[in-house]
Amino acid sequence: MRSSPWAGLVAGLVLLFVATAPGGASGHEIRPALIQITEMGPGRYDVVWKQPMVGDMTLHMVPHLSSGVIDREASSTTSAPGFLTRTWRVRGGPPLDGQIVRIEGLQQTVTDVLMRVTTADGKTINDVIRPGDPSRRLALAAPKGVRIPAYLALGIGHILTGADHLMFVLGLLLLIGPGWRLVKAVSAFTLAHSLTLALAALGFVRFPSVIIEALVALSIIFVACELVRAPGRPETLTRRQPWLIAFTFGLLHGLAFAGALAEVGLPAGAERIALLLFNVGVEIGQLMFIGAALAVITGLRAIRRRLSFDSTVFARVAPAYVIGGFAAFWLIERVLAV
Repeated sequence: MRSSPWAGLVAGLVLLFVATAPGGASGHEIRPALIQITEMGPGRYDVVWKQPMVGDMTLHMVPHLSSGVIDREASSTTSAPGFLTRTWRVRGGPPLDGQIVRIEGLQQTVTDVLMRVTTADGKTINDVIRPGDPSRRLALAAPKGVRIPAYLALGIGHILTGADHLMFVLGLLLLIGPGWRLVKAVSAFTLAHSLTLALAALGFVRFPSVIIEALVALSIIFVACELVRAPGRPETLTRRQPWLIAFTFGLLHGLAFAGALAEVGLPAGAERIALLLFNVGVEIGQLMFIGAALAVITGLRAIRRRLSFDSTVFARVAPAYVIGGFAAFWLIERVLAV
């Protein structure tokens, strides 16, 4: 099958994307931090701070309450793969209502912080603290439930900072080209990852995250190999039925999405609403990326028409090697982590 005539035009886009994507060469998405405040009674509450780690390194992010009750050493500190957790047990402290939560150092990062507050009478308040506005006032009289922007924004941020997931989507875009076949493939990918995201997030299935992430990298290599195939060779199943491949690998990507969501958890009593909002956010972010990629492709096609040399070979192989090279690095990195 003849290679898409505009595929190589996004080589520059791919290079720019991997150079500027948060996390650099690492394919891991920028995982959110979590501050969870659980009130047991007047002046009695626990504050849990869960911060992402890369290896043994953490970003400089320090939580504060305006009363100063968590400025002291934490009651306990634990670490798990990818996260550091600190807990403060406040007894006889000032009331929570009206205090300001501030995350020191957040403005120097691209990490969001999910804030979850549970009051003594069972109310749950969720919000997202962003680098541009690193503080929130606790208004415990707010309505019970999930604030719509919280998990929606978390889903958008998750996909847009997930270099590996976007690489796979970009590979599909290059392989199929714009049109009805792309709509079918993206729809199949969406359906598949929505299914496994829901099953894993609600606890029906569970797989080791390091293995899932390695398989996600392998899925990107698979798409890159399809991109680099020379014109005229027999058609593969991927080129004949791209929606089927998109659905199959979408199941893996959904499990990876669920792994990130599991790190911050779902609010008790509103799990399905929060999951729906997160998934819708992922889809919004994915469509934003596809729209931006198509816009850049249109511009690059105009540039290519003005070139004085034949760029056909470069146009076919450059994106495949860039995508495949980074995916191979991620695969090795993740296999070693296993």
